[in-house]
Amino acid sequence: MSTVTTTTLKSSYPPILPPAFTANQPPTIRLYPLSNYTFGTKETQPEEDPSVSARLKRLEEHYEKYGMRRTCEAILVCHEHNHPHVLMLQIANAFFKLPGDYLPHDADEIEGFKIRLNERLAPTNPKESDTEWEIGDCLAQWWRPNFETFLYPFLPAHVSRPKELKKLYLIHLPPNKVLSVPKNMKLLAVPLFELYDNSARYGPQLSAIPHYLSKYRFEYVDEDGNLSSVTPGGGPTLPGPQLPMTGSRDSETQDPGHARQEEEGQDDDEIKVENGH
Repeated sequence: MSTVTTTTLKSSYPPILPPAFTANQPPTIRLYPLSNYTFGTKETQPEEDPSVSARLKRLEEHYEKYGMRRTCEAILVCHEHNHPHVLMLQIANAFFKLPGDYLPHDADEIEGFKIRLNERLAPTNPKESDTEWEIGDCLAQWWRPNFETFLYPFLPAHVSRPKELKKLYLIHLPPNKVLSVPKNMKLLAVPLFELYDNSARYGPQLSAIPHYLSKYRFEYVDEDGNLSSVTPGGGPTLPGPQLPMTGSRDSETQDPGHARQEEEGQDDDEIKVENGH
């Protein structure tokens, strides 16, 4: 993934504040800097299926024994230069996905989800705090109507027995945390502006994440634990010079070697990575 250069401009004039515009607003989300988190590695976790067809075959076997498969994945958000970033796994330099996986057929949803997160991200010899997760709102539900690669953000009217339901949960990260990933994976921080309207590269599920998060306002905390910036229109008001106005990249500068979704031979929740980026 290419390096994104951002520029923060600070105005010397305080903003004109409108009347309160926070009615029926969800709780403000506090984001901590990417540099607060420690990233390590642990033993390789090979993929269970060598191909998409093998994965669908295993899904069919699961359905015959236990019914609809339940999958939970995590949206973990931090910030860098007051830009929200989502943490994603890059599997063996092949494709992107969110942390998480399908649940054991008899597991409680939330506890089973925490087990999956620890399998993916907890250190090999964790402390108690390393295995604790604050599971927030369910932001999206994606349905798999048939034993096919397509998932939909709604259940088609003619489908009464879906084969899989995937839920995307917002995870509230603490100020500091140790995250360890298997050696065949990488944990990457992808900015929201890179995901937005970018289904050609990231697929419909990942490119929709900025839409899911648009319901929240954010507070940005710096490395010293100080509130450095807030989303305009909500939360505590800081003096004008401390409210950054952050520039984003033009689409012309985007790396053409970023991830995109292949048209055939790939599940729609696996996003291929070109040229090893």
